[in-house]
Amino acid sequence: MKRSILCLVGLCLLALFAIGCGSNSLKTINLTASTNELKGEGATVQLQAIGNYSYGPPLDMSTRVTYAITADGFDLNGFALPAPPANITVSSTGLLTAVDPFVCTFAPANSTGTQVTGWVLTGSYKIVASFGGVSSQPFYVGMASAAGDPAAPANGACGP
Repeated sequence: MKRSILCLVGLCLLALFAIGCGSNSLKTINLTASTNELKGEGATVQLQAIGNYSYGPPLDMSTRVTYAITADGFDLNGFALPAPPANITVSSTGLLTAVDPFVCTFAPANSTGTQVTGWVLTGSYKIVASFGGVSSQPFYVGMASAAGDPAAPANGACGP
């Protein structure tokens, strides 16, 4: 009887240990970059995907995630942004690149005479990183890889 109780206690402790030491599963992915604007033809921005696991330190997963880009909004002329790979590409390492045909997704919002003092974003590209069924929050990128409105006050400028 004593041996049975000890065996049962041992099995219960083993079960509790196994439950408490579950797998280190990915909980969230945080997608960031140093800027959210692509300025100029061929401009690049490096994304960083940080994985947060159930325990342990966050890990850089930039080369392990899958990136997806979707167009959201309009260009400066009011046309819907084309689906990638037009205007923007992303590499398997998370490098965003402005590609031909180039586009401007900023319009002058405020001006004083011939000087633009503020800009409004008319459209952007939404990037999401995914791994093992977990997706990041969306990261939005405005495009300033083409000339803006040639009329004053923008005088061809595109974006801040």
